[in-house]
Amino acid sequence: MENIPQSRRKFITTLALLLGSGGLLWRYLTPTVARRRQVVARAPRADVPVEGALIFRQERVALLREGDVIHALGLVCTHLGCTVTVTGSGLSCPCHGSRFDRQGRVLKGPADRPLSRLKVEEMDGVVEVLDG
Repeated sequence: MENIPQSRRKFITTLALLLGSGGLLWRYLTPTVARRRQVVARAPRADVPVEGALIFRQERVALLREGDVIHALGLVCTHLGCTVTVTGSGLSCPCHGSRFDRQGRVLKGPADRPLSRLKVEEMDGVVEVLDG
C-alpha cells in the first residue's frame, strides 16, 4: 500500500470549498417564505378629502387624493429623518427646509431623494396603506 502525502493547505482549501458549497446548496434547496405585508393605516375613502390629505401622525404616513386617485407617502424626510408636514401646496420639512411636491419629489434641498411611496389597496370603500 502506498502512502500519499497531503499538505495541510490542500486539506483546509478542500474543507472550505466543501462547507461553502454546502451553504449555497442549503440556500437554494430550502423554500423561501414570502413576507406578509402588514397594514400600516386604514381609512374610509370618503375621509380622504379631494385635493387634500389625510395624515396619520403616529404612523408617519399621509394619504393624498388628487381627483379619483389616492396615493400614500411616508412622512419621513430623506435628509435626516424628521417628520414632514403637509401644507396646501406640498410637503415641507420643518427641520432643515426641504420641500416636496404632492408626489413626494424633491423641490428644494437639502434632501436629495424623494419621499417613499407606499402601496395602497382599496376594497369596499376602505383604503389600506401597506408597508414595503
